[in-house]
Amino acid sequence: MPKFLSLDPDSLTIPQRHGYLLSSVAPRPIALASTIDKEGNINLSPFSFFNVFSSNPPIMIFSPARRGRDNTTKHSLENVKEVKECTISIVNYSMVEQMSLSSSEYPKGVNEFTKAGFTPLASELVRTPGVAESPVSFECKVQDIIELGDQGAAGNLVICKVVKIHINEDFLKEDGKLDTKKLDLVGRMGDIWYSRANGQALFEIPKPLSTPGIGVDQLPRHVIKSEILSANDLGRLGNIVNVPTEDDIFKSRSSLEFKSLKKDYGDNKEEFRTAVHYKAKDLIFAGKLKEAADFLFSYED
Repeated sequence: MPKFLSLDPDSLTIPQRHGYLLSSVAPRPIALASTIDKEGNINLSPFSFFNVFSSNPPIMIFSPARRGRDNTTKHSLENVKEVKECTISIVNYSMVEQMSLSSSEYPKGVNEFTKAGFTPLASELVRTPGVAESPVSFECKVQDIIELGDQGAAGNLVICKVVKIHINEDFLKEDGKLDTKKLDLVGRMGDIWYSRANGQALFEIPKPLSTPGIGVDQLPRHVIKSEILSANDLGRLGNIVNVPTEDDIFKSRSSLEFKSLKKDYGDNKEEFRTAVHYKAKDLIFAGKLKEAADFLFSYED
């Protein structure tokens, strides 16, 4: 059993609490939110307190937190209180350094588009521009602003309804869907760290079927206790729809692969079990879940 450090959030300093929260809840997508004040001054600022929360209606939320050092509020929050519109642009790797620059504390009235070298993308239904370098931008109407506190580091939930979506067609696949690999998105981690959704960082997990899987609890005990099969392996196996039948098990035990392992290791039960688990792991990696399950259920502990 791992040893845990248990902490009372109220006993931590703001920087300590901030560090634990942001380092553990990560990676977080980044919104480049452009806002406008009543005089028409544009502000652009990145937020990793951000996500999409509904597709019908299409709702996004970002949170400009009060500054922890002096409890002042950010220009983005002041702007959306004056003009309830914004445009949210998604951040990918090719623009991450410019995004970071736009987070600088420039005086009110300074246009971060100019400072960061971004190109404004004219909106159609709101006054705030998107970022032309971004693969996807969302024009939004601000529906509500929920203040979570009046002390330093308190968040302010800006609830936005998407009214127009702009997609750079270079990031679309032939079927019209966004290409995750081409998007090359980045996420905010703790401290000064970021993550990149590209290359080996990307992996696929088949969605659970409409029919519930058998669950890990229905797997043989030697499988659940395996030192070879990982928790992810067990999760994949638990997603099969049916426990292998006696016929499935008979066919698996009659296979050349199972007979070969039985011949090589049958006199040593532990080595035989290990060999069966390694073979099942290979089958799981190849996406052959039923064959892996049949193989594992064929072993008698």
